[in-house]
Amino acid sequence: MSEEKSFLQPAIPRFDGHYDHWSMLMENLLSSKGYWSLIETGYPEPVANVVLSEEQHKQLDDLMVKDLKVKNYLFQSIDRTILEQILEKRTSKQIWDSMKKKFEGSARVKRSTLQALRRDFEVLEMKVSETITEYFARVLSIANKMRSNGEQMKDTIIVEKILRTLIEKFNYVVVSIEESKDIDTLTIDELQSSLTVHEQKFSRSHGEEQAFKVTVGDRYGSRG
Repeated sequence: MSEEKSFLQPAIPRFDGHYDHWSMLMENLLSSKGYWSLIETGYPEPVANVVLSEEQHKQLDDLMVKDLKVKNYLFQSIDRTILEQILEKRTSKQIWDSMKKKFEGSARVKRSTLQALRRDFEVLEMKVSETITEYFARVLSIANKMRSNGEQMKDTIIVEKILRTLIEKFNYVVVSIEESKDIDTLTIDELQSSLTVHEQKFSRSHGEEQAFKVTVGDRYGSRG
């Protein structure tokens, strides 16, 4: 029975810097326990020189015990660095409000930054003057910035993006890759390696073509 209870016990969400996600998970957890009202409205702290009835004392004691439980959940979700900044907060509502003030603003900035990065990623295309290595570096630079701002971007999305936006001379290579490989399992490194090999073939072929033209030109020029 104890194992069953342990299995059903919801995990306490750890704060990882993404305030919106963490606060949503914590609100759901605290609501499921019946404690969310303590975050929304807090509880009336005793006022000096105000005499409370026995019933009021009982209600206040009950709320204070519940608030300690909420604080325990919050303390377990926050790492030591952040915890040291809020130790002076007496109630769970004060802790929550402090977290919101500190991190909701940065979350808003992250959302704005992420939107801009998504636009940049969407319009990315390889330039005629770029090498495969240079284009991969440009795509991965933006993709990594998106990830650091909370985007859950799989390698498959990057692979598909690159295949869609290569310059025209790679068209037949893209078709060949899509027909011969499982794009869902193709890694970024494998794709870059394959495209680099083809790029080197293009360069050799172009060099041989230029050399042939020069040779033929010299031959016919000497006859004149």
